Amino acid sequence: MQSTKNKVKSLRNMMTKFRLNGAALKWMAIAIMAIDHLGAVILEAYVLNAWGGSPLGDRFAEKWHEIYQFDLLLRNIGRLAFPMFCFLLVEGFVHTRNIKKYAISLGIFALLSEIPFDLALHIMPFYWSHQNVYFTLLLGILTLCVMHRYEQILLIQIAAAAAGAALAELLHVDYGAFGVLLIVVLYVLRRWRPLQCITGAICCAWEHTAVLAFLLIFFYNGIRGRQPKWFFYWFYPVHLLLYTLIGMYVLPAIYL
Repeated sequence: MQSTKNKVKSLRNMMTKFRLNGAALKWMAIAIMAIDHLGAVILEAYVLNAWGGSPLGDRFAEKWHEIYQFDLLLRNIGRLAFPMFCFLLVEGFVHTRNIKKYAISLGIFALLSEIPFDLALHIMPFYWSHQNVYFTLLLGILTLCVMHRYEQILLIQIAAAAAGAALAELLHVDYGAFGVLLIVVLYVLRRWRPLQCITGAICCAWEHTAVLAFLLIFFYNGIRGRQPKWFFYWFYPVHLLLYTLIGMYVLPAIYL
């Protein structure tokens, strides 16, 4: 009996030590996102010419299967990033002192990121059928603003979530209605971390590996940590632009 208690206590102490602050989670999320986009941009859009328009054309057609298998590995790793960003958005919303400034920052970087996003994923400067993930996060924040303001009126909260999801589909933002609704779910369950993680994992189960993101989220310690704020905002458009330059100019110079 005493041995069992000691083992439980030891396990509890180990779990307490293995805690992640917000900065650690965010660094992990952007690293995973970079891996994901390495597959989506460099391999899919440019090397495999999945959407047409790549300057490499069908140069790698004979190696399509091998490259695609590596791409699947990168994309499966990358599935962890979006749930982590949604969780961090909710934490930011709950703890920020200036919601308006937070929303404006997301809106500005949504606009700044759109051309790099379209060039990276669709090899054209304007592609109206798919908008970048900053728009998804912005819609999520606006939805949470309404839900927070009318937190005592369930009907308005449900209507706000439905409207946010509908706008996400109408504007063709990354992850669509699912993205906004995942943010809503994580917000509603923010005070019960185990339930928040279990429910979030169930919501993301259709992407398989995305479920693993909630193992990391579970160990969040509630501390923001030191964060180079503007670096995280700028990383998204800059790394997409860098991948575009590699796909459009570096790879053709090497292989053509």
